[in-house]
Amino acid sequence: MKIEYLGHSCFKLTESTGTSIVCDPYSDEIGYAMRKVSADAVTVSHGHYDHNAVHNVDGAPLLIDGGQNNGLAGVEISSIKSFHDTSRGKKRGENTIFKFRMDGIDVCHLGDLGEQCSSDLIETLLPVDVLLIPVGGTYTIDAEMAKEYVDRIMPDIVIPMHYRTRDCKLDIDRVDEFTGLFDGDSVEESEKCGIELSRKDLTGETRIIVLKRCANG
Repeated sequence: MKIEYLGHSCFKLTESTGTSIVCDPYSDEIGYAMRKVSADAVTVSHGHYDHNAVHNVDGAPLLIDGGQNNGLAGVEISSIKSFHDTSRGKKRGENTIFKFRMDGIDVCHLGDLGEQCSSDLIETLLPVDVLLIPVGGTYTIDAEMAKEYVDRIMPDIVIPMHYRTRDCKLDIDRVDEFTGLFDGDSVEESEKCGIELSRKDLTGETRIIVLKRCANG
């Protein structure tokens, strides 16, 4: 399978058969434009402009925004309700976590998760091979809470998202607040905006991979 980072909390996941899903497409109100892509389906974790810009995805994709578990051409998709804040949704409402099983790999996109780490939620999420996790704080969990999630989930690969970059207008922290909490040997600053994975790439040791944003052009 292939994972491409389109910026902010948006990824394109593509199975070896070609079936593709875009997670949390965003509006250019965040400070930069999302690259136009096509997909078979789009998942939306919640209804904020930096996560629900479905119009930026071509191909008349199926919209998946929670509710029942969904299947898509052999890809298993499940949704898990969570909260966007530490007050059980009283400040920012609910957030939907999505899990995908593609080519035998369990990928978890945490959306705008804001609630504190709990045993109940961790048990619901497992197993996770690849974790796509917000780290910027303010509107989501911050770097330290994100590290607690990583330490308890113990995925093979962690790809941080929802952090401040040069063009981002949102008041959130930079990714190094998160990566600085880990041993340097486990952190990779990739020059690429995507990675291709198979089961043999899952070594049992957690690697943090910071991907570049796939830009237009």
